[in-house]
Amino acid sequence: MTSTSPTRLTGPAALTADAERAYDLDRQHVFHSWSAQETLDPMVVTRAEGSYLWDGQGNRLLDFSSQLVYTNLGHQHPRIVAAIQEQAASLCTIAPSYANGTRSEAARLIASHTPGDLDRVFFTNGGADANEHAIRMARLHTGKHKVLSTYRSYHGGTQLAINVTGDPRRWPSDNGSTGTVHFFGPFLYRSPFAATTEEEECQRALAHLEQVVALEGASTIAAIILESIPGTAGIMMPPPGYLQGVRELCDRNGILLIADEVMAGFGRAGRWFAVEHGGVVPDLLTFAKGVNSGYVPLGGVAISEKVYRTFAQRAYPGGLTYSGHPLACAAAVATIETMEDEGIVERVDALGREVIEPELRALASRHPWIGEVRGTGAFWALELVRDRESREPLAPYGGSSPEMAAIVSGCMRRGLIPFANFNRIHVVPPLTITAEEAKEGLAILDEALAEAHGPA
Repeated sequence: MTSTSPTRLTGPAALTADAERAYDLDRQHVFHSWSAQETLDPMVVTRAEGSYLWDGQGNRLLDFSSQLVYTNLGHQHPRIVAAIQEQAASLCTIAPSYANGTRSEAARLIASHTPGDLDRVFFTNGGADANEHAIRMARLHTGKHKVLSTYRSYHGGTQLAINVTGDPRRWPSDNGSTGTVHFFGPFLYRSPFAATTEEEECQRALAHLEQVVALEGASTIAAIILESIPGTAGIMMPPPGYLQGVRELCDRNGILLIADEVMAGFGRAGRWFAVEHGGVVPDLLTFAKGVNSGYVPLGGVAISEKVYRTFAQRAYPGGLTYSGHPLACAAAVATIETMEDEGIVERVDALGREVIEPELRALASRHPWIGEVRGTGAFWALELVRDRESREPLAPYGGSSPEMAAIVSGCMRRGLIPFANFNRIHVVPPLTITAEEAKEGLAILDEALAEAHGPA
């Protein structure tokens, strides 16, 4: 122990409120993800409510990031908080081998909204291990090993999930995990197929994937895993017909389709699950984040009947100590019931069409750095470019730039927490955000873009 022992505080409320102590101890003891540790200057959060949070200096900020795109029902939602408190008072924890009423109800509610026959739920601690287990199930079900995924994707930070991931976070740990193969998904704005229309992009992307399957050998491929709408990689909406084409390709070749709904699921895309936009039913569907607004870690795999039958009389070789933890499942039950009672999915669909999209397109008409606006529901991205003709990104792939830093700092100074990745700003607020709050955040983004760009 190299630090001096601070005065002991009593209770979480006191610990949360003491910003100076929190910062000092963080810098002494906390190792942060995806970061060079000694370059960090983390903001202390002392309070959060609804669409807002407060920093250690008492400044209120509108959370346009939903943290890591998971506080779908906002911060400190009273129904979720009460459910966790009630569960803690009755049964804090129980091992996954036992049946528990809260876990059972969470599984029932999830299955009531998954498409098709995805009626069995294997609970995990988060999205990365959900994808790990979905791939393991696919390999055991098919007796094949390879798994195909797109380059512009993110599937988690654990060893298999990070190698399945396509974006640059894979590179430092990319030791060629056996059986992971990448291909190009559709992205018309930066088409790898020289397409000029959505129809061309769809057809050429499917032809490319079919060729990859043929060259890798369909007899060796267990699954294709796709984010139904890629999230951190750029919120690239699949062109009409693409998901149906992948489904048909999988069926024709005895390959399972895994839909990664970790970020896009549970209302984020204006549907219970984003795969509904494509009109297909995957064989396995992974989820996390929005299932309980991230209040307690929870993820899972929704399993089709044919995959379930593989393990009906044969043990599934996998599990987690905290699978279906009662506190996490209580938060999931409260989240899903609230979404049902308040019509959250329908409301988000309307918010996207009537507020967010028109406001973003108006921004694009004023700011030459905005090359493209794309998204749905409360799931949008601004593709920022130096020049609309050349489409040169405002920051390099896998990096940032002074211009992007200026936009982010301009937002923060004005009281907005943006979600920035490479050359993009994502607009991903809580699903409970009001139209007025959404317009407030977009007005701040407007000012930050104007300031960073300077006079025309």
